Amino acid sequence: MSYDLFIGDRAFSSWSLRGWLLFVKFGIPVRTHVLGLYSGTLSDDLLPLAPARFVPTARTPEGWVIGESIALAETLAERHPDAGLWPEEPEARILARWIVAEMHAGFAALRTACPMQLFHQYRGFQVTPEVSADLARLEEILGQALARFSDGGPWLFGRYSAADAFYAPVAARIAGYDLPVSDRLARYVAAHLSDPAFRSWRSEGIAMSYDPMPYARDLPIRDWPEPA
Repeated sequence: MSYDLFIGDRAFSSWSLRGWLLFVKFGIPVRTHVLGLYSGTLSDDLLPLAPARFVPTARTPEGWVIGESIALAETLAERHPDAGLWPEEPEARILARWIVAEMHAGFAALRTACPMQLFHQYRGFQVTPEVSADLARLEEILGQALARFSDGGPWLFGRYSAADAFYAPVAARIAGYDLPVSDRLARYVAAHLSDPAFRSWRSEGIAMSYDPMPYARDLPIRDWPEPA
């Protein structure tokens, strides 16, 4: 039986991307429904899913509602233990859950100054001290995961995990605003940009047109960075 996943506009809804990846990357059947995040109907669209207030929200095959991305990740991991949402090794699993929780609750400066958009890359974005501090924290925690647990592969804990799903929109922000990061973190960003699931999500997102464009910046733009 399939779950139902309720999301916002793919080109801009970072939390929706996280929720969708938790299904698609782990082979969990899902039907996706796009709600009116930017058309102004979101509150009404979510009424049948009360008490949910935000996207993504999921509904189990039994009809139970799951709000909040961390609750969704843990519920799917519990119900689908063979899907491998979390690393098998206990220490790696602790760090994975830690950095997911930190992403969920933190990085406010980065998330506010660089909202996710998948249409193009802005040039000349001025990195504030607060955003710089968030980037430094990313270098620290993602760098530790990559150094200790990636086994030389592109993902944080060897194989793709829920932690990577949670940091996919961070990769999109780094790419979308041409943010300065280390070579190691740039390779991690490139892994997301080349991931078939991410590319499929972006392709559907940029097929939509917007006037005005959400989160527009008065900055030069160039094409979205394609993976080498």
